[in-house]
Amino acid sequence: MTAEAGLAALWLAAALAALQLVTAAIGLARKRADVVAAVRPIAIVQGGAVALALALLIALFLASDMSVKLVVENSHSAKPWLYKFAGAWGNHEGSMLLWVAILGLAGGAVAVLERRLAEPTLIATLGAQAAIALGFYAFLLFSSNPFARVDPAPADGMGLNPLLQDPGLAFHPPTLYIGYVGISVAFSFAVGALITRDVGPAFARAMRPWVLGAWIFLTLGITAGSYWAYYELGWGGWWFWDPVENASLMPWLAATALLHSVTVLATRDGLRAWTVMLAVVAFSMSMLGTFLVRSGILTSVHAFAVDPERGAFILALLAIYIGGALALFAARIGTVRAGTTFELVSREGALVLNNLLLTVILGIVLIGTLYPIVAASMGVQLSIGAPFFDKAAGPIALALVAAMAVGPLLRWRRDDAGALISRSTWPIAAAAFTAAGLVVFASIGLLPFAGIALAAGLAVASVVPLWGRNLRRTPLFTYGMVVSHLGIAVSLAGIAASSAFTTETLVAAQPGVAVRAGPFSVVLDGIKPVIGENWSGLEARLTATRGDETIVLRPQSRFFADPPTSTNESAIETEWDGQLYTVLGQPDAQGRWQLRLWWKPFVTLIWLGGALIALGGLLALVGRVRRENRAVARAVWA
Repeated sequence: MTAEAGLAALWLAAALAALQLVTAAIGLARKRADVVAAVRPIAIVQGGAVALALALLIALFLASDMSVKLVVENSHSAKPWLYKFAGAWGNHEGSMLLWVAILGLAGGAVAVLERRLAEPTLIATLGAQAAIALGFYAFLLFSSNPFARVDPAPADGMGLNPLLQDPGLAFHPPTLYIGYVGISVAFSFAVGALITRDVGPAFARAMRPWVLGAWIFLTLGITAGSYWAYYELGWGGWWFWDPVENASLMPWLAATALLHSVTVLATRDGLRAWTVMLAVVAFSMSMLGTFLVRSGILTSVHAFAVDPERGAFILALLAIYIGGALALFAARIGTVRAGTTFELVSREGALVLNNLLLTVILGIVLIGTLYPIVAASMGVQLSIGAPFFDKAAGPIALALVAAMAVGPLLRWRRDDAGALISRSTWPIAAAAFTAAGLVVFASIGLLPFAGIALAAGLAVASVVPLWGRNLRRTPLFTYGMVVSHLGIAVSLAGIAASSAFTTETLVAAQPGVAVRAGPFSVVLDGIKPVIGENWSGLEARLTATRGDETIVLRPQSRFFADPPTSTNESAIETEWDGQLYTVLGQPDAQGRWQLRLWWKPFVTLIWLGGALIALGGLLALVGRVRRENRAVARAVWA
């Protein structure tokens, strides 16, 4: 009965979403206060109903209920409990239920927490959120039912893709989905403000925490996914420009631009049209990512669906939502006032430049991702890989870093170019000193060279806003900006250093013979069989020596029976200045074993920087919410 209860909860949530949409529309059109008052409670109950449906699906996976088709196709009774739990969304139907559950809970949270918006705008926002949810409920109920039964029930399931059997599955998809859904809330705010002609600072202040929250989770999700792919796939890379990786990067780029734009609108009453348009673009990228992953047009470890009808359903939803939003934007943009003006040399001007550069990078990634798909539909097979993205987006990204370093040094509304140069002395000096050191001590490519030098300049520029201030009285959101920009500098340094200085050794190793890998001498001691909870395999014992330091690494080659799959499990040693990355290959006829060894200088800075970026976002979110709550409290007691 658990599956039937889950399906009933899903139907109830869908019915409540329809009721929420209709109630919001009637309440706004007829100005019925009694009808409007019902919208918030409906949104809250809807979120509870869909959360219950997800909880029941997870219960089915934990119980290994093989009478449910989804459990049969994506689980096995011998799997560890963590992968049964996370396996509930490690598939097409379950991941879509997770998506819509977070969407429903977010709508309920808006209904509970939001008290700053004018009532009509809030009701229009909840109506827009219900409309988004309704389409995905229809998709689940009519095209991708996660609670479908199978009769007769098999003795056991087919298992979960071994590449997904990792703790990353419990963290990476939920964080990304929370980010996607946070963008949907920002989109709903924008639609609500357009409907009620209420695009202004109050709308932006209400939307900003949701944009910040979405951006934080997208940052964490992308960072975690990058490290998961890095250690799990055994290819030694941290970013592969996989179309589905790009599908998560594109909403992040748009959300980053939106975050800066909504801040200008909230604090300086500028960039009104920019803010609304970026909310539409960010959600468009989120929907496009959903389509790419679940349409069946891509072959990827990320991509679950292979049914073209499902892809057509999602494509129709994308056309309805984005087409409708763009039509509403076109119809109402004439009613949006320009807001406060500013000079070209100003912080607002720098933020506009940042947004333009982010948009250009977004366009490059979008074209590079979609062009092979469009070409394949016309019978032409081609591949666009890392060289294209690096050469096309790399220089623009470096220009963006330079603009990011300058922006916080500018004053609002108007500034003087000469004064800006004076404030930029230390960042310029840091970049120049680093560049000189690279010229003397290293011979590397132009992009890594520029990346390391700009990272040094940005690191110094990011802390300049704190100079001469009372640090105890500095707002928390200012620290958030500093930490996030510092995180970008740290990540950029890691990206540039690892790409410039990484060394790879591919060798047929004999036991007892030393192999050089960067600063390490690596010896294969031997190979032994190992058995895990639901796999068997071979494990190498490697002794790596660096000066007086000796470490042991144990890379593995694993075989999973359900489904039959072979994987490589890398063994990684992390040092302060980089990582030794080892992968075990196959034996040859002479009894030697293939080993792939990488020395990756400062590669860990990539993920450290990602964590700092998210931490900065969290500090900014807490600081903004705390300041606005104090303002509300003062207004109440005045």
